[in-house]
Amino acid sequence: MSRNGSFSTVQTGGNNLPSDIDPLPAGWDYRVSSNGRMFFIDHNTRLTTWVDPRTSRPSPLPTAPVAAVSHVVDSGAGKANRKNTVDILGPLPEGWEERVHTDGRTFYIDHAGKRTQWDDPRLNNPDIAGQAVPYSRDYKRKYEYFRSELRIPPHLPNKFDIKVKRSHILEDSYRAVMTCPKADLLKTKLWIEFDGEVGLDYGGVSREWFFLLSREMFNPYYGLFEYSAGDNYTLQINPKSGLCNDDHLSYFKFVGRVAGMAVFHGKLLDAFFIRPFYKMMLEKPITLKDMESVDLEYYNSLQWILDNDPADLDLRFTVDEEVYGVMQQAEIKPGGSSIPVTQENKREYIDLVIKWRFVDRVEHQMHAFMTGFAELIPKRQLQIFDPNEVELLLSGIANIDVKDWKYNAIYKGEYHGEHLVIQWFWKAILSFDNELRARLLQFVTGTSRVPMNGFSELQGSNGPQKFCIEKWGTEKDFPRAHTCFNRLDLPPYSNYDLVRERLIQAMENTEGFGGVD
Repeated sequence: MSRNGSFSTVQTGGNNLPSDIDPLPAGWDYRVSSNGRMFFIDHNTRLTTWVDPRTSRPSPLPTAPVAAVSHVVDSGAGKANRKNTVDILGPLPEGWEERVHTDGRTFYIDHAGKRTQWDDPRLNNPDIAGQAVPYSRDYKRKYEYFRSELRIPPHLPNKFDIKVKRSHILEDSYRAVMTCPKADLLKTKLWIEFDGEVGLDYGGVSREWFFLLSREMFNPYYGLFEYSAGDNYTLQINPKSGLCNDDHLSYFKFVGRVAGMAVFHGKLLDAFFIRPFYKMMLEKPITLKDMESVDLEYYNSLQWILDNDPADLDLRFTVDEEVYGVMQQAEIKPGGSSIPVTQENKREYIDLVIKWRFVDRVEHQMHAFMTGFAELIPKRQLQIFDPNEVELLLSGIANIDVKDWKYNAIYKGEYHGEHLVIQWFWKAILSFDNELRARLLQFVTGTSRVPMNGFSELQGSNGPQKFCIEKWGTEKDFPRAHTCFNRLDLPPYSNYDLVRERLIQAMENTEGFGGVD
């Protein structure tokens, strides 16, 4: 079971083999099952058997009943390192047993299939994988307070009717929402009707409407939004939206209204945005670090300027931008084409480039979006959240398949799938509820969204990039994340509880991406 295939024989305490019997062959071990019968483990082939490899005869059946035991029957070495308590992940499947190897790693025995494996079989149980460990999160308290502050004004109709054709959902919804005489009417119960379909909307139809409409609104085909650099699922505002649609600002106000309606009514949008978008919604400053997960090449160039003397580059306070295949130059401050970038003013240059990249080019579109959004969700109420929480508020938590996540993970720096710390890491992930799993994914990759076809298509700044865990630091360090590479730097902690605790602390103590390396 180890990488080099070598094992020490671990004998069960209190059941030592008689001294007149030959030792087990190399790589073999034995255990006593819950009914008292001895079985044998061939770690070389990862199989179990009742047959004694020394005598080729099955072990004898127990002659007397034995006391019931836990599903974990530890060796003497294992008992010294484990607490005799019920596992927080719940019981193992029928016929499975958990053991601790001499090097501290946990392995699992399938008595029915007569095999052993390192992977926890509970990964295959969606009920266990979805169970929530008691967890108190600021976001929950904020969200409860936020919901308590949302009120429907008095003297309004009981519902607001929206009738649309599925084939024209964007245009029909635009007319219905934007011709509404008072935005407060959009806070009443939404009664969605798809043309030609009979159904009562008690929430399911409106949920589907938000889902289908958001897919159309944020489709780059319409020119309002575009995919971020090197990414095929995270969105940003298209700075050239006016060239695609003369009425684009009205549409951005419409998108803002729909987003506000979704939040007000507790529905979700099928869209995830770059981190600076959420920061702009909160009117928070955008930093160089925010550039990393959006455009790695741009980030590296600005970081180099920050770390070095840019005098030899002969830069000016200008930026180059491609517009329909033609490169154009724009000044990022008045007279910028004649102002050289020096060691003394390079920080101002970087700040202005970031402002141009994320704010200036989409200022009018963002203003229209927030105007529509604020008609339903006042700014003061939104600002109790941080940028990560705004993403969860708008788009919710992706359905995270831990088995798929683990299967598509890679490891670096002495870590591998069977390493003890990695075992503890995935056990911690199993113990997390969906919100905390999404938080960790967001911490490492910059978004809580999983691509439609699973973790195998997880994207980094330069294309496909699997979730990576690399050994780094010492036990006194906290885990750190590199969002551009989907990489978690995980120190070699000495026990499971510390792994779980430090992961939570690293996520919870990161404000925006300020603490993410």
